[in-house]
Amino acid sequence: MRLNPSERLQELEEKFNSLEARLPDSPEKEALSVLHAMFHEERRTRIASGNGASSNGNGKMTLDQVANLYKTAPKMEGAAENTGLAVGTPAPDFTLPDANNQPVSLRDFRGKNVVLVFYPLDWSPACSDQLSLYQSELDAFKKYDAQLIGISVDSIYSHGAWAAVRGITFPLLSDFHPKGWIAELYNVMRRADGFSERALYVIDREGIIRYAHVSPQLHHVPDIYELFRQLEALAQPAPVEGR
Repeated sequence: MRLNPSERLQELEEKFNSLEARLPDSPEKEALSVLHAMFHEERRTRIASGNGASSNGNGKMTLDQVANLYKTAPKMEGAAENTGLAVGTPAPDFTLPDANNQPVSLRDFRGKNVVLVFYPLDWSPACSDQLSLYQSELDAFKKYDAQLIGISVDSIYSHGAWAAVRGITFPLLSDFHPKGWIAELYNVMRRADGFSERALYVIDREGIIRYAHVSPQLHHVPDIYELFRQLEALAQPAPVEGR
């Protein structure tokens, strides 16, 4: 039976409470707790102002309201600290868990183009905008035979909740433990901040990096049309030497 928005929100709340108790004390757990508190404070404020009623009139936030909480979250800012890996080098292989705790390896996609999307954190403003944009353009990525893969240092639980409310269907992988080790492999880890740069890698069917981009500022979302131009170039026949 399909749950209505209020019932789904209650289900997510219960799941959060059960999972939080199982997480060890860490900055990540604290960040999730702060986000949870932000959610409830936003709901309390909306109810107090008369704007918090959901579609069934019970005063609870709807999933749409939860999905849009990122709009009032603090912005992430800062200049890039890393340059990424060089174009033309083999992409380091890895295996990370997805939101369902299933292992996903880069080698699983050999024979397809892959777009690795390193982003700082779930729930942050620019990350929500960026990945929602990619979700809306999935047909274009399929046209270029490209598999999208998102990677951040968030836990699988954060990925699962965020994907649910944002409607993200491509894999989100958790670079959580050891924290940021894949971001380190790809030279995009902001060690002092505890999360990665906002970075893109386009990897061809043979596993070679053909495009690399590190946003000069954390809040800069890469130009999707430039990304499509790079994918389109991979679809063109390679030039023949001597012609």
